[in-house]
Amino acid sequence: VILNAGVFPCNRQTAGMTSSTSVSVSFSRREMVILGTQYAGEMKKGVFTVMNYLMPLMPKRDLPPAERALPLHASANIGQNDDVSIFFGLSGTGKTTLSADPKRDLIGDDEHVWHSKGVFNIEGGCYAKCINLTREQEPEIFDAIRFGAVLENVVHDEDTGHVLFEDTSLTENTRVSYPLSFIPNARIPAKVPHHPKQIIFLTCDAFGVLPPISKLTSEQVMYHFISGYTAKVAGTEMGIKEPEATFSACFGAPFLVWHPYVYAEMLAAKLEQHGAPAYLVNTGWVGGPYGTGKRSSLKNTRQLIDAIHDGTLEAMPESDWETMPIFGLKIPKVGIKEVSKEFLRPVEAWQQNGQSPADFEKMAKQLAGLFQKNFKEFADRCSPSVVEAGPKA
Repeated sequence: VILNAGVFPCNRQTAGMTSSTSVSVSFSRREMVILGTQYAGEMKKGVFTVMNYLMPLMPKRDLPPAERALPLHASANIGQNDDVSIFFGLSGTGKTTLSADPKRDLIGDDEHVWHSKGVFNIEGGCYAKCINLTREQEPEIFDAIRFGAVLENVVHDEDTGHVLFEDTSLTENTRVSYPLSFIPNARIPAKVPHHPKQIIFLTCDAFGVLPPISKLTSEQVMYHFISGYTAKVAGTEMGIKEPEATFSACFGAPFLVWHPYVYAEMLAAKLEQHGAPAYLVNTGWVGGPYGTGKRSSLKNTRQLIDAIHDGTLEAMPESDWETMPIFGLKIPKVGIKEVSKEFLRPVEAWQQNGQSPADFEKMAKQLAGLFQKNFKEFADRCSPSVVEAGPKA
């Protein structure tokens, strides 16, 4: 039962309360109480927290990790050949946008469970960001905004009723909720009897260090899954003047109930059992950090995602890949589709933008140090090979 009191605040004198907003869950009473917030996302994330507790125990808690149900803070879609893709990523990295693909059926945009017989969506709808939304950039989401959809935190023209998607005077976290059926190519019911064929980790790197696409080893999958990295940039939150790294274990730390290693172990076991390759895709900055470089265009990112889906990357020989320094990620030596080689290789992208290799190395070491500092709290539960899969400052 969800008891949502809206703006009615919690008692800040209560032990453990740090603000007038609280979201409290009792697993024994099967109740959730939300106080001091009108943000609709608290309800869906509260339910997701409950699923993060229950699913790893299903169907039996003593089964091997690969046989138990793994909750995923991720979007999912499926191609004509029943190839399921899972997109992990924190808010603002492109989970919703990239999973809404006209060439593939949408399973869901945010919360799923990977179980022994396939994948299902926990939700019956989508909760998309709509800042700067246009039909040209995101037609599926734009056209889902019609009678039956609910807009949240947006500003509209009082005379015409038109929504001003570019207006962020209330917040940058503008949202729209709509049923899955509002997406023309949504899979209804939102469950498939097929296992993922590829895993995609999305990050928005504002330091301009991570490559637009890289291929991960099994150890790197666990390392980057447990790290859950993205970055905040100046102008998106008060007080942030420089890029700020954000780490959220398993791309959903606030919603985890068990230790992150429990979920990471289950993911690694399922990937090994089903042989799914994994890629890290940077939807953030290229050619330099925020303020110097530029953000990767949606067109380029979509082409890289298409290259994963149509087998272009899997068909590339090992000689077309090389390991980048410091982060140890495998990056292409050649261009992919219409995306140039220079764009795909961070040092060359920096040089094209007037930065030196030394500038890149300095920034890369700075970011690597942040990765290492964050991973210290998880290292004791991880194997040495997983710890070693991280960047070297």
